[in-house]
Amino acid sequence: MKFIVTPEIFEKLPTMYVGVVVAHGINNQRDYPVIDQLLEKYEHAAQKKFHGTNVKTRPEIVPYREAFRSIGINPNKYPCSVESLFKRLSKGKQLPHINPLVDLNNAISLKYTLPMGTHSLDNAHADIMMRLAEPADKFVPLGKSAADVETPDENEVVYAVGNEVRTRRWTWRQSDQGKITADTTSVFFPIDGFADVNKDQVDQAVADLAEQLQAIFGVTTQHGIVNQEHPVFEWQ
Repeated sequence: MKFIVTPEIFEKLPTMYVGVVVAHGINNQRDYPVIDQLLEKYEHAAQKKFHGTNVKTRPEIVPYREAFRSIGINPNKYPCSVESLFKRLSKGKQLPHINPLVDLNNAISLKYTLPMGTHSLDNAHADIMMRLAEPADKFVPLGKSAADVETPDENEVVYAVGNEVRTRRWTWRQSDQGKITADTTSVFFPIDGFADVNKDQVDQAVADLAEQLQAIFGVTTQHGIVNQEHPVFEWQ
């Protein structure tokens, strides 16, 4: 299976640098206190770091807002997931504990101030692509049913498996299809960054996440990066 970023995306975002971590054989039904501790640790650190600040003007967030504009997305109307995350924490609010994989994703995202996705691979029958939306694409918002299906805008940047859109407007919102549940056993994490802004943080997050997955869940990971020179990451 592959994660592919199409040339049209790199035309708009030439320095995009995406870390990728894939794991199989996960037991997401158990309680893992160490993950709860990690999430609480980095949640508290983020609350302290961003308290009382205007999150959208922070140097960690501005590059994502600029990138959103460059691909035709209004970041005020559709903020990047990491901006929304830190805006919530800057107001003293807490994050809900959802399940171990999602909580670990959020902990690493908070630690490195990076947008991250968590996608189930259990029912993925095609490659995952970051590409421009196609006419047949469909998106089911998280927590909704097929009756609430949406059609992405023309040329909208999406993560998709076939015509099943996993994330609308790049890193804005994930779908109900591909969501992580207690039954998830195979998972794909994309970690979105830029080679000229936060490459080191992306590399550190990839290594950290891979190490945590191995230590906590006892699984072997496959991980790497996707950029303009290497637009495809393949795993078994």
